[in-house]
Amino acid sequence: MSELKLRIAQRIVAATLKAAREASLQPIAVAVYDARGALKAFQAEDGTSLKRGELAMGKAYGAIALGVPSRTFGAMAVERPHFIAAASHVVAGPLIPAAGGVLLRDKRGNLIGAVGVSGDLSDKDEAAALAGVAAAGLVADAGA
Repeated sequence: MSELKLRIAQRIVAATLKAAREASLQPIAVAVYDARGALKAFQAEDGTSLKRGELAMGKAYGAIALGVPSRTFGAMAVERPHFIAAASHVVAGPLIPAAGGVLLRDKRGNLIGAVGVSGDLSDKDEAAALAGVAAAGLVADAGA
C-alpha cells in the first residue's frame, strides 16, 4: 500500500484552497487524513465559522472509516438511516454524511487517505476537494 506523504497532503490542502478562491466559495476548511485515519494536514481559511474544521474532518474521517466517499454515506443516510446512526456510534470519530469527503487513491487504485472540505454548499466543497486532489496528481473517489 502506498503511503500518503506529508508534502502531498499539504499540496492537496494548498490546491484545494486555491480552487475555492478561484471559484469564489465561502471560506472553507480542509482536512486530509491518511489511510490509517491519522490527520496529516489541516487548514481553515479566515472567516470560517466555528465548527467548519470539525465538519471537514468528519467528512474525511467518515470516508476513511466507512471506506466510501461522504456523498455515498449521505445517500445511505437517506436510504438506511438506522445504519448511519449505528455507524456513528462505532466509528469512534466524526461522521458527516454530506458531499465534500473524497477518498484518495494512488495511480494503481490503492486507498491512501481522504480529504474533507466544508464551508460552502456540499457540492461546491466536493468540487474544491476534487480540484485539490487532481492538482496533487492523485485520483479522487467521490462516489456517484
